Amino acid sequence: MADFTISKGFDIRLVGRPADALTDLLDSPTATVYPLDYTGIKQRLLVNEGDVVKRGAALVEDKRNPLFKIRAPAGGTISSVVRGDRRLVEQIVIRIDRQEGVETFKSFAPDQVAKAGRRAILDQLVTTGYLALIRQRPFSRMANAAKRPKAIFVNGMATAPFQADPGVAVRHDPAAFQAGLDLLTQLTEGAVHLCVGPKAGPELTAAQNVQVHTFRGPHPAGNSSVHISRIAPMQKGDILWTVKAADLTLIGRLFLDGTLPQASIVSLGGNGVQEGARRHYRMRIGGSYSALLRNALLPGESRVIAGDVLSGQRVASEGSLRFGQSALTVIPEGRERRFLGWLALGVDRLSFTPAYLSSWISRGQSWALNTNRNGGERAMVLTGHYDKVVPLNIMTDFLVRAVLAGDTEEAIKLGLLEVDPEDFALCDFVCPCKMEIQDIIRRGLEQVEAEGI
Repeated sequence: MADFTISKGFDIRLVGRPADALTDLLDSPTATVYPLDYTGIKQRLLVNEGDVVKRGAALVEDKRNPLFKIRAPAGGTISSVVRGDRRLVEQIVIRIDRQEGVETFKSFAPDQVAKAGRRAILDQLVTTGYLALIRQRPFSRMANAAKRPKAIFVNGMATAPFQADPGVAVRHDPAAFQAGLDLLTQLTEGAVHLCVGPKAGPELTAAQNVQVHTFRGPHPAGNSSVHISRIAPMQKGDILWTVKAADLTLIGRLFLDGTLPQASIVSLGGNGVQEGARRHYRMRIGGSYSALLRNALLPGESRVIAGDVLSGQRVASEGSLRFGQSALTVIPEGRERRFLGWLALGVDRLSFTPAYLSSWISRGQSWALNTNRNGGERAMVLTGHYDKVVPLNIMTDFLVRAVLAGDTEEAIKLGLLEVDPEDFALCDFVCPCKMEIQDIIRRGLEQVEAEGI
């Protein structure tokens, strides 16, 4: 076991941390699938409104690779198919039947999982769509089953504000987690690295057949890019796979049972949520948020975010749990403006730099922040702030400028292919120019991928 200490970064201590307690909340009248979340596939719809489907039935397939299917997370009747731009399917809503049928796949006994074989594992991951839970570097896209990774990294940490605790998901299904690890060992000729935090429980640290590493330090110490940079830095032509510990538990359960898992664990946090409701929930995959949020939100206008507050996606409160989503965060909308706020002493305001008194007298305090950006976008200036919160061997300011200039060759030299947009979430937070650094890096990666470099 290796132990790494990360010094660069910044912990944003926010009010609203979800407790480790777990509550079952499986009832939902509908289950919704969002095909656009499966990036990189060309849709072919396989069902129509009014069709009756089983849990695990194929709903959409990839025209480029018809073996890849997006499958129903619940059994029932297709109540609506919502299309968007260019007729792409945005939502498939299933009205759940209490006596839902279940599509079956090949199952394995726990002692047989490690002997399943690479081809059989990949075939099942592809046909069930669960391959989408495994990401491939560079570009952080869905793993390519035709490629063999140099190594696989399992992320068992959560350092961003209000990410779900991986230990909660693993603790409630340790057999499935170990089965998932055993499966991964057959997908690479290299090592499987499990990265955990300093307070990880035995459900993570006692994992078998993998290399366990401990990372300590401020966010983004829990990001996979940080783990890769310390354990097996990427070289030109390398392919690495990453997967979250909670997602790996779902994969393991799929192979043990031979059916698509019915539920996953999601955290609900944020200072827009009532204190008693800030906890972890076992929800039906694709299930409506309504039962979760109905009596949980505090009065006032709020923003609901699928994921954490730094890298999550804004969603409607009447939406549904997305595939691979493990957190739901609610914070108040901030529309107020402070007159000459930048001239105030700032005792009650969080700042990364020593611009306010709070950075000196309120260290360790938790903050009830909202969505207010406290300013508009300005021209980019070199401040050095980015490099203080990005613990990677890159020059962040110059990488961002190369991407903005469209100089992909220079961006690659500066480390673009070694990173993921989430690695720059803190740059968005500390940026005095109010630039969306994550979006800039995402566009740069998409441009490089499109050019085939």
